Amino acid sequence: MELAHSLLLNEEAYSQLGEFQKAEFIFEWLRFLEKLLPVTSRADIREKQKKLAEQLISLLNSSPGPPTRRLIAKNLAILYSIGDTFSVYQTVDKCNELIRSKDDSPSYLPTKLAAVVCLGYLYKKLGRILGNSFTDTVGNVLKAMKNAESQGRYEIMLSLQNILNGLGAAAIPCHRDIYKAARSCLTDRSMAVRCAAAKCLLELQKEAVFMWSTDLDSVATLCFKSFDGSNYDVRIAVSKLLGTVLARAVTCKQATASARQNVRKISLDEAMELLGTGFLRGSSGFLRASGDILKGISSVSRDIRVGVTQAYVVFVSTLGGQWLERNFSALLSHILDLVSQSHPKAIQTQTDAICCHRCISFILRATVGGLLGEKAQIAAAKEICQAIWRLKKVVDVVMSDGNVETRIGRTDVTASQHVLVCALHELGSLIHGLGTTAAPLLQDSSTGVLDAVISVILHPSISVRLAAAWCLRCIAVALPSYVSPLLDRCIERLSALKSSPEAVTGYSFAVAALLGAVKHCPLGIPHGKGKVIMTVAEDLLCSASQNSRISIQRTQAGWLLIASLMTLGPAVVQHYLPRLLLLWKCIFPLSPKDLETERSRGDSFTWQVTLEGRAGALCAIKTFVSYCGGLLTDEVIQRLLPPLPCAVDLLTRLPSIHKMYGNALKTPSMTYRHRLYELLALLPPKAYEGKFCAILAELVADFTATDNQMAASTFLLPPLCHQDDLLLLGPFLQETDHRFIEEQLLLGSSTAGGSLEYDPYSIYEKAAEGDSVPKPLPPALSVISAAVRLFGVIFSHVAESQRLQVLEKLLASIKQTKGARQQTVQLNIVSAFSSFLKHLASCKGSLGPEEVRRPALTLVMGALESNNPLLRCAAADSLARLAQVVADSAFTAGLAQVSFDKLKSARDVVTRTGHSLALGSLYRYLGGIGSTQHLNACVGILYTLSQDSTSPDVQTWALHSLSLIIDSAGPLYHVHVEPTLSLVVMLLLTVPPAYAEVHQSLGRCLNALITMLGPELQGSNTAVSALRSSCLLGCAVMQDNPDCLVQAQAISCLQQLHMFAPRHVNLSSLVSCLCVNLCSSYLLLRRAVLACLRQLVQREAAEVSEHAVAFVKDCREDFTPDINIREVGLEGALLSLLDKELDQRLCQDIRETLSHMLTSLAVEKLSFWLKLCKDVLAASADFTSVASVDTTQEEEGTKEDDDVLTSETDERSHPFTNPKWSTRVFAAECVCKIISHCENAGRAHFDITLAQERKQRDSRDDFLVLHLADLIRMAFMAATDHSDQLRLSGLQTLLVVVRRFASVPEPEFPGHVILEQYQANVGAALRPAFAPETPPDVTAKACQVCSAWIASGVVSDLNDLRRVHQLLISSLTKVQAGKEAQSQLYNESASTMEILAVLKAWAEVYIVAVEREKNQGDAHKQTLMITDSTDESYRDLTSSADGLLDLVQADLGTLSKLWLAALQDFALLTLPSEYASQLPVEGGAFYTAETIENARPHYHNSWALILYATALWLTSTGFLVVDPDEGVTNLSRPVTPTTMCQDSSSRAAVKSPEDVNTDIFHLILGISVEFLCSPRSDSAMENITACLHALQAFLDVPWPRSKIGGDQELGVELLNVLHRLILTRESPDIQLATLEVVRQILFAAQEHVREKRRSAEVDDGAAEKETLPEFGEGKDTGGLVPGKSLVFATLELGVCILVRQLPQLNPKVTGSPSIKAGKPQLLSESGSRLVVAALVILSDIPSVCSPEGSVSVLPTILYLIIGVLRETAVKLPDGQLPLTVAASLQALKGILSSPMARAEKSRTAWTELLRSALVTVLDCGDPVDGSQQELDEVSLLTGITVFILSTSPEVTTIECLQKRCIEKFKIALDSKDPVVQLKCYQLLLSIFQYPNRAVSYPYIHSLAPSIVGKLQETEKTKPENSAELQVIQEGIKVVAALIAIAEEEHRAYLVACLLPLLISFLLDENSLGSATNSARNLHEFALQNVMQIGPQYSSVFKKVMASSPTMKARLESAVKGNQESIKVKTTPKHAKNPGKSSSIQLKTNFF
Repeated sequence: MELAHSLLLNEEAYSQLGEFQKAEFIFEWLRFLEKLLPVTSRADIREKQKKLAEQLISLLNSSPGPPTRRLIAKNLAILYSIGDTFSVYQTVDKCNELIRSKDDSPSYLPTKLAAVVCLGYLYKKLGRILGNSFTDTVGNVLKAMKNAESQGRYEIMLSLQNILNGLGAAAIPCHRDIYKAARSCLTDRSMAVRCAAAKCLLELQKEAVFMWSTDLDSVATLCFKSFDGSNYDVRIAVSKLLGTVLARAVTCKQATASARQNVRKISLDEAMELLGTGFLRGSSGFLRASGDILKGISSVSRDIRVGVTQAYVVFVSTLGGQWLERNFSALLSHILDLVSQSHPKAIQTQTDAICCHRCISFILRATVGGLLGEKAQIAAAKEICQAIWRLKKVVDVVMSDGNVETRIGRTDVTASQHVLVCALHELGSLIHGLGTTAAPLLQDSSTGVLDAVISVILHPSISVRLAAAWCLRCIAVALPSYVSPLLDRCIERLSALKSSPEAVTGYSFAVAALLGAVKHCPLGIPHGKGKVIMTVAEDLLCSASQNSRISIQRTQAGWLLIASLMTLGPAVVQHYLPRLLLLWKCIFPLSPKDLETERSRGDSFTWQVTLEGRAGALCAIKTFVSYCGGLLTDEVIQRLLPPLPCAVDLLTRLPSIHKMYGNALKTPSMTYRHRLYELLALLPPKAYEGKFCAILAELVADFTATDNQMAASTFLLPPLCHQDDLLLLGPFLQETDHRFIEEQLLLGSSTAGGSLEYDPYSIYEKAAEGDSVPKPLPPALSVISAAVRLFGVIFSHVAESQRLQVLEKLLASIKQTKGARQQTVQLNIVSAFSSFLKHLASCKGSLGPEEVRRPALTLVMGALESNNPLLRCAAADSLARLAQVVADSAFTAGLAQVSFDKLKSARDVVTRTGHSLALGSLYRYLGGIGSTQHLNACVGILYTLSQDSTSPDVQTWALHSLSLIIDSAGPLYHVHVEPTLSLVVMLLLTVPPAYAEVHQSLGRCLNALITMLGPELQGSNTAVSALRSSCLLGCAVMQDNPDCLVQAQAISCLQQLHMFAPRHVNLSSLVSCLCVNLCSSYLLLRRAVLACLRQLVQREAAEVSEHAVAFVKDCREDFTPDINIREVGLEGALLSLLDKELDQRLCQDIRETLSHMLTSLAVEKLSFWLKLCKDVLAASADFTSVASVDTTQEEEGTKEDDDVLTSETDERSHPFTNPKWSTRVFAAECVCKIISHCENAGRAHFDITLAQERKQRDSRDDFLVLHLADLIRMAFMAATDHSDQLRLSGLQTLLVVVRRFASVPEPEFPGHVILEQYQANVGAALRPAFAPETPPDVTAKACQVCSAWIASGVVSDLNDLRRVHQLLISSLTKVQAGKEAQSQLYNESASTMEILAVLKAWAEVYIVAVEREKNQGDAHKQTLMITDSTDESYRDLTSSADGLLDLVQADLGTLSKLWLAALQDFALLTLPSEYASQLPVEGGAFYTAETIENARPHYHNSWALILYATALWLTSTGFLVVDPDEGVTNLSRPVTPTTMCQDSSSRAAVKSPEDVNTDIFHLILGISVEFLCSPRSDSAMENITACLHALQAFLDVPWPRSKIGGDQELGVELLNVLHRLILTRESPDIQLATLEVVRQILFAAQEHVREKRRSAEVDDGAAEKETLPEFGEGKDTGGLVPGKSLVFATLELGVCILVRQLPQLNPKVTGSPSIKAGKPQLLSESGSRLVVAALVILSDIPSVCSPEGSVSVLPTILYLIIGVLRETAVKLPDGQLPLTVAASLQALKGILSSPMARAEKSRTAWTELLRSALVTVLDCGDPVDGSQQELDEVSLLTGITVFILSTSPEVTTIECLQKRCIEKFKIALDSKDPVVQLKCYQLLLSIFQYPNRAVSYPYIHSLAPSIVGKLQETEKTKPENSAELQVIQEGIKVVAALIAIAEEEHRAYLVACLLPLLISFLLDENSLGSATNSARNLHEFALQNVMQIGPQYSSVFKKVMASSPTMKARLESAVKGNQESIKVKTTPKHAKNPGKSSSIQLKTNFF
């Protein structure tokens, strides 16, 4: 293929190829040429132009295929447009000559067609350059058309379209001729030609004025004719033509008219009249129409009606949204008039009426729903409402005529019904789409929407009543706040008008519809409504027999209400279950005998009532089973069963009853049948197996009934066929945008599809698609489809012998019938059998013996050769399922053989299509049918069939089957890949484009091949690259195909290729192809585009985005997308597509694509994304901001809040016009996502200083913090919208912004934060959410934002905070008002949600206030320590914190009670189900007993913070202020825990404060333990943290501590729970908080032990001290029982933490307790903090033990503490100790100084253990295996010192230990490291000064001489740096201390040693100036010491001075110099001192 990539055709390479490769080679060359020519220089082209033109023209003669001829033509056109044009005329002549040729042979045809195509493209590209030659050309082409066949006509039409396009107005002379030719083609028998003619005429009307003026009528008539017998593509093309021409006629400018006087502009009415004529009379024209009417030829063919409907939509869409806004009322009245009484013909039968309804609904949906923004839609809804009122008046006039008999004009009423149905459906859909933005419409009393809809509920026509009920349902789903009031209103009217049949049915429909809406309203309805409805229903059923006039209506209404009540789900229904079961039991006779007697009694009417009632009961039970599965216990099923046998018996007797009582029972008995079948299919078959025979007999009778003429193939079969096979049936069953109206054409003429009046019960079911009305089928069809389903279930459970009989009976019944009847029967039976096989396969059953297989096979084979393609599809599928169920390879092989034989011999299309699909299906279900020969045979046969060019159908089916085989055979197919690929490409290049279905199958084959090759396509060897280029070539051919579905295939093939071999797919051309088709009018193509985009952007979003923009910029010619990618990029284009698109699946894809793009690009293209979101959100802000801001002046602050909104300049040029609320919600969600992506992208996004710096450095950088104003504005716009969903998203965005930016400081105003300037916006955004009519979920979210805002600390000024605080207070007042004041609009659980949200918000604010106060207390202490100045900012801070606490304090009394009540509720709700009987009957403080399940999640959301706040409050009161008396009086509900778990009767008994406290204590502790025991894996970390903090606060108070300390079991349980928490939660914060709680528990135990010891001492007096009982764990044995012991539990926890951080501590890990020391390591900061906390706890353990107990735990504790010391003693610079080492030393000191070490019972054991511990510490520092350890000497020495100073002397004074200790110090003194020396001196100083001489003297004796010696050495080497200087200073301090300790006789010697040393450090005044810094400091230090020592030991001093005059002189000069310098620098000296002293103070002091 690479050889094809050259400017001229490589003829040498070309000539060596085979026939087929030549075609590929040529195509590849032409593709390359098309890309190459535009970028080649003009000179190069001119040089080779002649040769190139010759090559291209010669190709015309080589019979090129359709794609090739298009490329030849394009290349020729490009060649002449770039190169010289002089030879173009020769080319044109050449083409004309080819066309004129008389050769009519098929082999010459491709050449002629190529010439035609070539002319088209030449004229299109060169246009007027070709001068006047066009008249000849056009004449020639039109002449050729006269005897051309369909392919020729098709290509000629398209060519003429191109010629017209290129010539523009110049072609006027030929317009008439072309028009004539195209007219005849528009009604051509070939559909492809019709499409081409429509495109040609569409091009013609741009310049041909006559088409939309003088000839407009004939154009319209022509289009109507063209619709007749058309297919989907024709309808799309012709409706586009008709709609565009009419739109042109209506809007034509007068300017063009002046040129030609005879042009008349027609009015809108005339244009619509024309369309209306087509809709009502079809193609019969105007003159003949009247004649037809006289003859009584009635209805218009359906395809014309559907075509005209589409033309209406095109007409309006072309004129645009603004035009529609202006002319909506005219359009509406015209469209509704089509179904009014002025045109009775259109609606004379029910099926016609249903068709018309659908068409009208479609026109309104597509125009009003698709083109108008929300404001305009509200206006449209008002118009529709006016129309309803007008009709209502007409009906009222007729109905008010009292005399029933003489009611005139009933026709008016019946005629008005259709208009009303259409209007109500559209009104419902409009409001449903508007959602809560429709609120103003319903509040507008002048329109009276609700009154209008409710008033027509009483209309005499049942369809109107149903439509009104459906409309109410839509209103309820859109505006959930209306559900309850509407239910009340309808129930009230129903009870009031019980005696009017219209009212009973109408209002019961309405109630049922409203109940069906409840499942779409998350906030639900009050629980009590169910009770009311149940009562009304029972009342209706009971009173049905009282008045025969309305018996039927009441019965139907009663059961309808009960059935719809079932949709509310188990939580509601369980309360009414007993009543339901009782009614169910009573509706059927109890025994067969009763049934007999019943049959002989009664008349036609009573039977009607009875059947209606029983059908209703069956339906109610069916709804119960499908909606309340949770209640279907075995017991309930047992109670459902008894009436079933009787119900089945009645079924068998229906035919005889029907005979007895005549035709009136036909419909009721059908309904009964349908309901029973539906119910049985849902129940477990075991339940009614005794009745299988009877039911089967009935089902068989239904399938073969003689009176059932309706063929329902399009309903029964599609669900039973495989989805992929339905593609074979063309666009018929595919999803399209017009599916809603196209569906009608699938059915026979006798049915029009579903409609609500066929089954009123479907009004409460979920609608299938979106908001469209449910469309139940006519009873006859729904019975069959229910029977088919039931047959599948029952037949797979009956005995095999019985199967044989039934199958034979079914086969016989097919044979007995003839003609159309036979087809219907066969269809029903095959459907039922397919359903059975599907069932059998899913439950893995078996078919039975050989005898059963034979009839089964006969049945399927018969259908496989049926004329109905759908039946063939189903049969092929059934055949394969049959083989799957039989599971016998011989049987399968036999089936395949039968198909082989048939395919070899048969010549008819039916057999060949059916059997070829059968082969594919067999493969699909049985993968590979075993042997490879089979595969070879199959592939061979299908190859042959797929080349049968005489029948496109055979090709289509064969190729489809081949694609199934490729998919299923997998790797086995490898051998066939190359030939198959060649075949596919060859067919793609040769099959005419008119056979789109063949191309679609080819596309599926190519897709299957690419999938099968998979990642192999990346390979680089020649074979693979040849396969790859063939695949790409195939995709290219398909991309150029005119059929949109083939283009969709091409895109999905490229998508697969891109997945497997991304480098080989040209991304830019793929993206440009996607951009072109983004707004295609074909749904499946749009879906393919988005599926592909979604995949591309996951991998390379940035590239896709850039390619799209680049493509739009380069693209000059025919691409004018509906969506402006140029301005808003691909992302913006997708957003506006999301706004217009109605298909849910597509919308989901768009959202996902945008999310992927956002993830990849949001941070880089930040401004762009934010602007997009802002444009979407701001596009509708004009219509919300004004309305929603509260203008009441509560305070002067409100005014400025409002200015924030209106000050924004008014931008009108939005890229997005009126986006829908759902799009705006998506945009708000995107903003939140952008913030979270920025969070992961770096700090600069949340740090304004950093962001500004980096922005200055590189202006392309962009940071989120710079867009804060936009973020706030967007959140504000969303939060104040009319749409509740958008308000929720806006508040969520606001919450995210507040949380993320709260701590960002404002650099210009230090001490302030950046968010502070937006207070007014935040206040204004929150205020509307607290308005009384706001839904609870919005208020709940707003509470969360309020508390986050107050808690964030952004606002420090109390007055500013008060605004938001006020909102919380208002909601608190609402909470206090109690249950009575709750709104009755929603379910009780909604108010639970709101109350808990309020309490949680207050809890958060309180927690923050307390924390701030605590932090300030700490800060205050620090400030007092540092300085006594009162600095301004500090004063501010304290005031704001106290203020916040004061703000809350006012309401704390109320809050604390409410909090406790909520906690008590939560505690009750968390009880396991077995305690359900103990729950209070009337519910809790904030939930009702009935809504307990719905309330649970709300409690789970909020309990943790409430618990923490309560604990803090109890801490602040010290558990003292709970006053039991006032608990009940202040509030309307029982809140104090005094009422916990008691009967309400005993409430009067007042408890003591102690008891109340104990209750609270257990409540809080119980909740915490219950939660911490097993926090669910999804529990938020915040909940765990809050719970732990609550426990901490709780244990800060003595009283709870005493309770825990006194109850050891409780303490142990708590510790075990905390231990488990540490094991399951990795977060360091949680572990730290846990350890803090553990410390407090231990402290509580310590207090308890101390208290007991103290009281024991007081009791026993001091006399008998020895016999004191031992308190503490371990008593007198020292044993600790795991599970019972607090100490053991604490130790476990400590070990757990330490071993997790330092695994080396675990003896198991390291092999033995004598650990091979590894390298010590520094822990992370969080790790260190955990270890420190654990060590603190360990060191406290002994104090809880008895002396014996302490001996048991001591070894463990010491091992751990020393282990930490050893493992973490890392050397740090400056001799600092690591945090963990410091803590371990501190803990060690704690243990060593424990009183237990001195208690007589434990003293000896402790001494032993402590000595061993000291040995361990000493061993740490010894070299192991001769290698020096890397331990920090300082840590070690400090440890040794702690031992020496903290233990009793007997531990350390043993000689061997002492010697080793002294040795360590000696080594340290000789260290080269000044830091170690320094530390060593400091430690020795503390040892030397130790009061016990026995301890200190050995050290003094051993080490003092070497210290003095070392100091004397320094006389010669002066210190170099400050470190050495410090060492000398410390040394001098040690000697000075020794002097002080020494006995008199040694003192003189020491002073005499020290003084010369000090004096040698002094400098005289001359050298003082030039000395180094350290020398000068040393001089000062020495002088100071000399001045001190001199006076202290004057005698020695004098002696020394006297003995050395030089020393004396030196001293004097130094003193003198010092005085001089003091004079000079008096001031700085003072400043230096405090710094020094403070630095000394902060050192860690362990001793």
